Amino acid sequence: MLELQRKVADFGLHLTVIELIPISDRVKLGLRGRDEEIDHFCQTVRNLGHAGIRVMAYNWMVGFTWFRTSVATPVRGDALSTAYNHEVMQNLPPAALGEIHPEQLWAGLEYFLQAVVPVAEESGVQLAIHPDDPPLSPVRGVPRILTSPMALQRVIDLVPSEANGLTFCQGCFGEMGVDVPTYIRHFGKQRKIFFAHFRNIRGTAEDFVETFHDDGQLDMFEAMQAYHEIGFAGPMRPDHAPTMEGESNENPGYAVQGRILAIGYMRGLLEAIEKSKLIKMGAD
Repeated sequence: MLELQRKVADFGLHLTVIELIPISDRVKLGLRGRDEEIDHFCQTVRNLGHAGIRVMAYNWMVGFTWFRTSVATPVRGDALSTAYNHEVMQNLPPAALGEIHPEQLWAGLEYFLQAVVPVAEESGVQLAIHPDDPPLSPVRGVPRILTSPMALQRVIDLVPSEANGLTFCQGCFGEMGVDVPTYIRHFGKQRKIFFAHFRNIRGTAEDFVETFHDDGQLDMFEAMQAYHEIGFAGPMRPDHAPTMEGESNENPGYAVQGRILAIGYMRGLLEAIEKSKLIKMGAD
């Protein structure tokens, strides 16, 4: 971690967030052996704190994490994007995980947070849970529990702490069919957005495609304005961009050109909001 921090520092930047340090299904399902794994996870949190990495993003999806049924759906300019169709998913065989009850996942999460949150507090690290993607349950016979804003509020309330909060993934909230700026403000006013994924989609949780950041159904200007209003100062990154001409699609959603476009778009939105505010203040 210190070596990674040094490499980032060589470019004049500071590493503030690590994503998806694995948490096994044993921990999530509350199975034998979870205590040893949680102890290892706690040591990782301490290591992050010592390395000056202040946010850890994680998820509570069992069996598999974010899932798409297509990684080459044409979007604007025939770029290739990822998409999800629940009807296609229903034709796949159930995951071989046995019978799982949603409350088993909730009990495992509460147990995990009760053990890890105090360590995170001591280490100066914020734990930022990611919504389920897609936010549907079940998927391949596996229950998902973080499929709504109310469920994410329940996570925050399970173990109240300045170290227990969210990775606010705009794509997932868009898939939920809720107004994204409303929930940026809802969780932002509680100071519970530790990390933001700036992403756009077109469709519903059952059938959606990920778009260029300026080309989906979500109002990205209003979203950025909401972050500005709540005084969000945490890390934010462009999430899941289409693969463009000349790029390999070996890592769908994470090719370079679409994310460079997204960063420029995000910077432009932020500058427009900041200058509009200054102009309004001058007029007042």
